[in-house]
Amino acid sequence: MGVEVRGLSGRISDELARRGDGGWMEWAKTLSVRLVSSNGGTNDWLPMAGSYRAIPGGLRFDARFGLSPGLTYEAVFHPSRLPEARGDEPPLVSRHTPLIRRASSTTRLTQVYPTAAVLPENLLKFYLQFSAPMSRGRIYQHIHLRRANGGEVELPFLEINEELWDPSMTRLTLFIDPGRIKRGVRPLEEIGPALEEGKIYTLTIDSQWRDANDAPLESAFRKRFRVGPPDRDTPDMSLWRVDAPRAGTRGKLKVSFNDPLDHALAQRMIFVRDREGARLEGAIELSDHERRWTFIPRKPWRAGEHTLVAATTIEDLAGNNIDKPFDVDVFDSVQRRIGANEATRRFEVR
Repeated sequence: MGVEVRGLSGRISDELARRGDGGWMEWAKTLSVRLVSSNGGTNDWLPMAGSYRAIPGGLRFDARFGLSPGLTYEAVFHPSRLPEARGDEPPLVSRHTPLIRRASSTTRLTQVYPTAAVLPENLLKFYLQFSAPMSRGRIYQHIHLRRANGGEVELPFLEINEELWDPSMTRLTLFIDPGRIKRGVRPLEEIGPALEEGKIYTLTIDSQWRDANDAPLESAFRKRFRVGPPDRDTPDMSLWRVDAPRAGTRGKLKVSFNDPLDHALAQRMIFVRDREGARLEGAIELSDHERRWTFIPRKPWRAGEHTLVAATTIEDLAGNNIDKPFDVDVFDSVQRRIGANEATRRFEVR
């Protein structure tokens, strides 16, 4: 940002050039720029820092830092302080307010997971997927869970300062308060569940939520769903249907779950090993409301036995994993399954 004074005589310009760099505070006695306060006054004791130089027929000031959009600045030039000037010349004053330039609204909330229209009463979390990086802070004021009559569910989410964004800042993990899910704990007994079986809810995301460029979302987002019965069964890999591809092709390996699984974990915690035990590289897709997992290998399938592998910590929509259910009544006696960190299922490629 620069401020120029023009119309000075060549002799005065030459004299200013000979003045050299006497420090910006000394130059500011002739030309200064100050921030205008909210009540219309200026900060008289601290002009903006920057550099000065003589130019043909004038004087120029360049601010060290840029001007903030929306704030007003005042430039004051004192002709009476020029070389050989008369002392009765009044100062020249000019004010300028940089415009606030908002980025255009192009970021969208592209999907909310789980995508099904019927969700379990003890649903553990949502994932919010955005088309571009979002801003951090005060996210919960833009997220609402409403009943069919429009009333808002009170504090349904686990509000934590460490917002659960992925590294790209495009996916947010939104937990329903576990105290509103687990049986035998005080919040559930005193306030009740966040979701109730048989009722209709709408998850609403405000368009005022701003992305990383400080632009609002392109539009608001609403996900309407019905609540089904709670799910307290652990995922059972033996109930998954595995459709093997043909050898020599890059056909899809198709795995259909008996219940939908957690969207993010299913993409990360399920993979395939070949007959030598090496992990295969390829692309993963989830479809059918997170009930179907498909794998497309980077190289053609070789004939022989392969192994489908799932981490035992993989979860369904209620947070149950292969080792144990999430929603355990404190009075229930549950024997935890042991074992291995992985569950496996063999299949043949022919």
